[in-house]
Amino acid sequence: MLEKLRGLLAHRTVGLLGFGREGRSSYAFLRRLYPEKMLLIADSAPLQVDDSHVRLLTGEGYLEILTQCDFLLKSPGISLRGVALPPGIQVSCQTDLFLRYAPCIKAGVTGSKGKTTTATLLYDMLTASGIPARLMGNMGRPVLDAIDAMEGKIAVIELSSHQLEFTAASPQVAVWTNLYEEHLEHYDGGFLGYATAKANICRHQKQGDAFIYTAEQPLVALAQLADCKGERLPVGMDEGRENPFLQSLCGVNARLRGRHNQQNIFFAAVAALRLGATQEGIRRAVTDFQGVPHRLETVSRVGGIAWVDNCICTIPQGVMMDIATLENVDTLIFGGLDRGLDYENFAVQLLASSVRNFICMPETGHSIAKLLEKRSNNKNVVIVETMEQAVRSAAEKTAQGKTCLLSPAAASYNRYKDFEEKAAHFLECIALLGQ
Repeated sequence: MLEKLRGLLAHRTVGLLGFGREGRSSYAFLRRLYPEKMLLIADSAPLQVDDSHVRLLTGEGYLEILTQCDFLLKSPGISLRGVALPPGIQVSCQTDLFLRYAPCIKAGVTGSKGKTTTATLLYDMLTASGIPARLMGNMGRPVLDAIDAMEGKIAVIELSSHQLEFTAASPQVAVWTNLYEEHLEHYDGGFLGYATAKANICRHQKQGDAFIYTAEQPLVALAQLADCKGERLPVGMDEGRENPFLQSLCGVNARLRGRHNQQNIFFAAVAALRLGATQEGIRRAVTDFQGVPHRLETVSRVGGIAWVDNCICTIPQGVMMDIATLENVDTLIFGGLDRGLDYENFAVQLLASSVRNFICMPETGHSIAKLLEKRSNNKNVVIVETMEQAVRSAAEKTAQGKTCLLSPAAASYNRYKDFEEKAAHFLECIALLGQ
């Protein structure tokens, strides 16, 4: 199948838009296919590439690449919102090429919340059942890095909306956990554009494929999926309670506490069974699950406080689920990149919660602080500028034996490279307490 891919691009003028982790991976892949093919690489940041067969377009005019190639591999972080594509250009991405050409079965997982946990569980269930699999995608493992080694394996791919936006193929098993407002600034059409991108996970499925999705939301109507050809398998809490095997998987691992994690287990188990996993393997994977980094991860117990890193959470709905799961959150640190979400209802829910202290970081934290202050005077609302200030304030205000939860309810790109960098800074600041 890679020969077909080689033929697809052999006579095209190929450009790479974005040269971060995935862009560099795409470049390395193309060089394996075509050692001397001229490539265009564009990025808003300055670049240096030691390759005489590369032409760079950087700085303010980097989008001129759209007029200078007829096949573009776009990195997921770059938005083309409001950009008119010139005639004759085909926009693709790593995910698209992998789904179309990788010589393996593909299982994709997307969702506004829960996709990392569900994808990791699915991978664990397959491997515990003796089925060769590889976990890749949105958690930082570019799919083209592994395409040459996928024969005979199942690819379990965590898929963001950005990675799905320009795909023309869907995985044989597609899991869509839920849909909430997110990334509204990235897409033409706002929420509808976001939902439309997500829907590519199943839009191009064929007869015999499987579409596993939440029964708790009308996803088929929201994303206009009436023509989806995959077998529809709605999964919700009711289905889990009615299925003795699924029900037996609940409550066996404290790292999978909470209603939302029960549903993640159900999604993964239904997908794993479809892919040939055994009940014994599935149960062992749930029992042994070690959790996902930065997902309700207790990183310290300094000062009689449980410090919990949930930096992976970028939406308000996730924050509220996690407060309910932990039960003893006394202090919440939140805030990040402003992507145009409406936080009015989030503020109302926070005030109705048992959390006493809200520590509000830029940018969204500051705007949410104003909403909180307008509605209540019995909560501690603290506006800070830095993580150092946030952690010091949390140490002062959090009651002994209680939890301080860092859960941004927003992306971290306003101050940090990614959520991992923000989480690392959180841990560094905790370590400095008392010094």
